[in-house]
Amino acid sequence: MFCYQCEQTANGTGCTKAGVCGKNEDIASLQDTIIIALKGIAAYAYHARELGARDEQVDAFMHEALFTTLTNVDFDLNRHIELVLKCGEMNLRVMELLDKAHVERFGSPEPTRVSTGTKAGPAILITGHDLLDLYELLKQTEGTGINVYTHGEMLPAHAYPELKKFPHLAGHYGSAWQNQKTEFDQFPGAILGTTNCVLIPKESYKDRMFTCGIAGLPDVTHIKNRDFTPVIEKAKSLPPLPEKEGGTLLTGFHHNAVLALAGKIIDAVKAGKIRHFFLVGGCDGVKKSRNYYTEFVQKVPGDCVVLTLGCGKFKFNYLDLGEIEGIPRLIDMGQCNNAYSAIQVAAALARAFNCSVNDLPLSLVLSWFEQKAVAILLTLFHLGIKNIRIGPSAPAFITPNVLKVLQDNYNLKLITTPDQDLKEILG
Repeated sequence: MFCYQCEQTANGTGCTKAGVCGKNEDIASLQDTIIIALKGIAAYAYHARELGARDEQVDAFMHEALFTTLTNVDFDLNRHIELVLKCGEMNLRVMELLDKAHVERFGSPEPTRVSTGTKAGPAILITGHDLLDLYELLKQTEGTGINVYTHGEMLPAHAYPELKKFPHLAGHYGSAWQNQKTEFDQFPGAILGTTNCVLIPKESYKDRMFTCGIAGLPDVTHIKNRDFTPVIEKAKSLPPLPEKEGGTLLTGFHHNAVLALAGKIIDAVKAGKIRHFFLVGGCDGVKKSRNYYTEFVQKVPGDCVVLTLGCGKFKFNYLDLGEIEGIPRLIDMGQCNNAYSAIQVAAALARAFNCSVNDLPLSLVLSWFEQKAVAILLTLFHLGIKNIRIGPSAPAFITPNVLKVLQDNYNLKLITTPDQDLKEILG
């Protein structure tokens, strides 16, 4: 363990074996888990609040949970486990809150094909997660001749009716957050970073990089009050993008859209045409071991369907997996917060087949990187979902004892190889 939050800290540097206060490594691990999950909950709550939605129960829990991690407040292991699971419950509430806020403001997402090419003309690239930032940018660039392109987890924005109605929302450029320095360097227009998943920019594009909202970068102009005039003026001053043909990406399978196909899906399962569903999603990152997820999806048999969400989809969302009875074999449900949609689909299928989610022909194979993914994992535990595979590595803040509790109670597994995991899942 490592703790240096109070004056009693061993040798004035940090307690590493046991706390001077009596805290042990497992309590420290659970407290770290709570704090990390609260960061994820805060991100979703922030987005919802910007759209005018809030949940007093979520806000109150955040105060309670943070208070619990103070020095000399709570050393009870079982109470900490209860709080960890309650984090999952509160994250489910806040994801539902954000989903409703998005739908009320921008309409219910529709399956949409998105161009990865470029149009001739000046351009702005927007990355991050905040759909309200994108909406305001689109409004302010109407009639200017500027095309707006999404990057990273902004891809699902193309599926919302109130966003896709802007003809200058031209397409999607690039892939996941960790490739920003290469992709932004090659993009000749202005660049706007919203919320998290922004990297410290290279000098080559720093002067045309902007941030807004919660995001901030050193020596980069920060936009206040969503007045994007400086971004627009910069875009006008830069060389225009050339006309360039690209491919397409399919996104927008909100739970409302997927449930509209429920009858067709259920019939295909009963007829043996769909054998299994895999939810392969989460965060992307730089580790070579994340190639596991690309290989896994490539090796999923042709009678199986892959659901995905978050930026982890960029490992494989360019693949053409075809269809089963008109049902796409690769279904992109949206941003990481759209885990709520995946949960609604799983619950609906469980009701249709009169079984629990754990009894469905459904396997969760998740990649994690940061705090929101942790909050989502705790939501799945709160719902009692078992047999989840996670990778590419175990969270460093989870002690062996805490990991064993999760394995014993939820059969949580670390990924191995695509071949081995598929063999175990499908028999």
